Amino acid sequence: MRTAKSRWWIEHSYKELKDELGLDHFEGRSWRGWHHHVVLVLLAYAFLQAQRRRPSKKRASR
Repeated sequence: MRTAKSRWWIEHSYKELKDELGLDHFEGRSWRGWHHHVVLVLLAYAFLQAQRRRPSKKRASR
């Protein structure tokens, strides 16, 4: 069960990276350009995850 759940999380995250953050939108030809694109997409994903895990001010004031 743990393996199946971890696989689901990986697939869900990868789909989100592609659909919402444009991981699959790179059309360049160089390794360096692709690497920069992937790094920026992963940084954006890390930022979004940090924002989602942060307690909102509305919930804290209740």
